[in-house]
Amino acid sequence: MTDTTLPSALSVAIAGVAGRMGRQLVAGAIDAGLSVVGGTEAPGSGPFDRDIGELAGRRLLGIRPVTDPVSAAANADVWIDFTRPAATLAALDALKHTRVSGVVIGTTGLSAPQDAEIARAAERLAIVKAGNFSVGINLLQALTRMAASRLGEGWDIEILETHHRRKVDAPSGTALMLGEAAAEGRGASLDTLRSPPYDGPDSARVPGQIGFSVRRMGDVIGEHSVSLGSDMEIVTLSHLALDRAVFAHGAMQAAAWVNGRKPGLYGMNDVLGLPDS
Repeated sequence: MTDTTLPSALSVAIAGVAGRMGRQLVAGAIDAGLSVVGGTEAPGSGPFDRDIGELAGRRLLGIRPVTDPVSAAANADVWIDFTRPAATLAALDALKHTRVSGVVIGTTGLSAPQDAEIARAAERLAIVKAGNFSVGINLLQALTRMAASRLGEGWDIEILETHHRRKVDAPSGTALMLGEAAAEGRGASLDTLRSPPYDGPDSARVPGQIGFSVRRMGDVIGEHSVSLGSDMEIVTLSHLALDRAVFAHGAMQAAAWVNGRKPGLYGMNDVLGLPDS
């Protein structure tokens, strides 16, 4: 069960507050009764002359975006970051100079070395990191792991994801998260089971591998499906996001959960009490 009652005394600072997701996060924090005490935006991006609450379509907060994470997080308990990999890592380093002890990271497109940097930061910070903060997606991840573990290698696994045309990373962080769950169900790592794109005259499917398909079009918020197929039947698990607010809602649950935790790297399974295996 998830607790939708969040502590009103919790103060948060949010990265990228003028962006599409940043505005959703600010709105989600305000709607949840949390105290938004600061926010950042990349130099040259702006607008720096508008109130953060106004940008989110909510009440005025008396706070404008700044470029410095240290200034933005000066009075924050938790830092929330759904920006770009380089910006997220720079912010984690800057948080050493603040009182922040909890971090929520929804940034996608991270490389293995960048993930390693986040793991090192988790030695001093409590970090919840996830490719997707939707409660439904995290349930889908748990179901994918279970299905892959119950169905043998004779069942092919294919993951399909669709997002809006502006998304820059592919496959999505969520699709990779689902792929990792499927690989874990098979007792292996995604690095060893991930299939290259099917393209060209020699693109036959390799048995046991996990395939990915990507679509980019329109303003699709996010569609993900995991299909497991044998010679006789196909099982498909799917999720459709109807409102971007779903990600902000999950992020606020994560922020409330991570506040006061001991340093470490956590996931939404920890927040929601879902099994890891």
